[in-house]
Amino acid sequence: MPPKASTSTPARLSPQEVPVVFQRYRTELQNLAQKIGELESEMEEHALVLSTLQPLSKTAPTRPCYRLIGGVLVQRTVQDVVPALETNYGGIKEVLESLVRSYKGKEEEFERFRGEYDIRVSTYSLPIPRPQSQELLLLDQACCSF
Repeated sequence: MPPKASTSTPARLSPQEVPVVFQRYRTELQNLAQKIGELESEMEEHALVLSTLQPLSKTAPTRPCYRLIGGVLVQRTVQDVVPALETNYGGIKEVLESLVRSYKGKEEEFERFRGEYDIRVSTYSLPIPRPQSQELLLLDQACCSF
């Protein structure tokens, strides 16, 4: 775990510890982002099913529908399934909001850590050689002549 902020002056990390803590922050942020993505997907699935079943709860509440519970497909009625789905949807939404807040807090903590230790991440990429104007002209002629 990254070092916790305390009220007293925190001890500086050694040069060997800084990359380890930096990587821990990045891993935590990636894990949180992955979990957020999973929950967003699950929430969208619940919303899709709810949008399909809610009109039926008014017109055909006793219509049978199937629900997967713990890996077992169970037959229920629309009027039984819709309230359970709404409850699950609300619970997923709350957890998702909590994870987003946690992600933002961890991201701010990570940025403070990067600032404190003056960490800059460079994105190294090889420069793409740009052809000279004569080479462009030759390429144009070669590509466009039939």
